Amino acid sequence: MRLQAQDHLETLFVLDGRRIVSTREPHPSQGPEFVLIRRADSCAWGMGSALGNEQAREVSRLALDEEPTSDFRRPPKHIQEYLNIVGGEFDAGPAFEFPACIPLLEAAVQIENVERLQGSFNGWTADELPERSPIMAVVEDGVPKSICFCARVSDLCAEAGVETATVFRGRGYAGLVTGAWASAIRASGRTPIYSTSWSNTPSLAVAQKLGLVACASYWNLYGPTKMRAS
Repeated sequence: MRLQAQDHLETLFVLDGRRIVSTREPHPSQGPEFVLIRRADSCAWGMGSALGNEQAREVSRLALDEEPTSDFRRPPKHIQEYLNIVGGEFDAGPAFEFPACIPLLEAAVQIENVERLQGSFNGWTADELPERSPIMAVVEDGVPKSICFCARVSDLCAEAGVETATVFRGRGYAGLVTGAWASAIRASGRTPIYSTSWSNTPSLAVAQKLGLVACASYWNLYGPTKMRAS
């Protein structure tokens, strides 16, 4: 199935019309004041629930004028107007689709018990495992070295989240476990996607190693209050 920008948007956020209710995560946050996703054939956008009605009308008017693009580094047509209306700062990056043939790691295992993550990946709770699953891991001598899980998920898509224990970084585990996760997502009937920011060099390297194909760009605008909170 070929995804549209709206499918991607609805994987990342819970929406009420054009309004962002929350991020689509086990422990959700409010999300950005404005998000624009552009593919080569479609655009989609959403606005934070705290954005005033007048601001929302003006942002919507401008967003309707945005155009699909395959030049994913190109800024939105009305980027300065969004900044003038909302304030804050944009965070941007590419989204990738996986190739038809995904390199597999036969030794990758699925994590189904939170205790197996302790030691290498602390802070996980048992209640978030169902929404993060499948959680695939590279495990040696009983120790998980790298994991890939559902950062956000909908009925159609799942977005990858990757963590590698600090002492095991730089050894290629992230790419291997991400491939295993993507294969598991496809087996579930959903489309795996991988997103990152333009400034995240290690994450971009994982995408390159796996032969991922850029399919979209996201532009998240966080207002001044959320910037201070972060």
